[in-house]
Amino acid sequence: MDLALLWAFIIAFAVLAYVILDGFDLGVGILFPFLGRHEHRDTAMNTVAPIWDGNETWLVLGGGGLFAVFPLAYAIIMPALYAPIIAMLLALVFRGVAFEFRFKATRSRVLWDASFFVGSLVAAFAQGLALGTLVQGIHVEGRAYAGGWWDWLTPFSLLTGLAVVVGYTLLGATWLVVKTEGDLNRLAARYASVTGIGTLALIGAVSLWMPFIEPQFYLRWFGFPQLLYVAPVPILVVLAAVVLFRQLAVHDSTYRPFLAALALFVLSFVGLGINFYPNIIPPNVTIWDAAAPDKSLEFLLVGASILIPIILAYTGYAYWVFRGKVREGEGYHH
Repeated sequence: MDLALLWAFIIAFAVLAYVILDGFDLGVGILFPFLGRHEHRDTAMNTVAPIWDGNETWLVLGGGGLFAVFPLAYAIIMPALYAPIIAMLLALVFRGVAFEFRFKATRSRVLWDASFFVGSLVAAFAQGLALGTLVQGIHVEGRAYAGGWWDWLTPFSLLTGLAVVVGYTLLGATWLVVKTEGDLNRLAARYASVTGIGTLALIGAVSLWMPFIEPQFYLRWFGFPQLLYVAPVPILVVLAAVVLFRQLAVHDSTYRPFLAALALFVLSFVGLGINFYPNIIPPNVTIWDAAAPDKSLEFLLVGASILIPIILAYTGYAYWVFRGKVREGEGYHH
């Protein structure tokens, strides 16, 4: 059994779970200043309050798993991404504190609203910067990072940063369509339509830029016969987009726009996987180069096979318990 490849799938799954689950609650935070009434903001926050901290479990699993399973990748990626990763972690701290303090505060509520918005925005943008840096390739010499302090700041990484912010805002808006009623629901649907157009435009821009960054990316998407194998991805993106906009046009649509937005993220992630494989760090550090010894991978797999089902079970249970609409003036308070 190829343990390194299996672990690459597990880490990829953890990252995707994080992006999908924390993506929509970051998106709710980014929408925060644009929700109009103070009561709308309360309701929006109550839709994510019971589940937001559980969503971040996957970040710990992805980062910790990378450190344990692909130590070389961790040692190269971290110095290349110190600035965006520290910015992301600080932003997530601000957001977490804002959750706890906002419901208690009266005079300083504006400050905590701003913290929630800025924390969400910076965390999302930093994740996009990190992704863009990884895609454009990290300069490695021997087995160490050999780039500069500012390698993460390029036009391409800024574009991916913007794409992640707009994409998360789409997830947040469609989540509010699922969880709210009345005026807030209609407002969320309008924002979902606008950010849906933005997300598709940015997916297109990033996808068209990517093949010209690295020759192997170009061959994966435009070479023959590879073209036949990867063609379903863009076709499914178009189908997901059609479902998204058709369902947003239906006034009583609930979860379908959210599922369509999630499908866009999953398909984009699959597209990235097609670009990267067999590398964990483009252009030339492979999954097998970066993996820990097989004995370590076996040992860690035992732990993962117990922990991951437990995390999935309690996550599913939390969503089940807090299902249904959140009404104004009700909801979860500490």
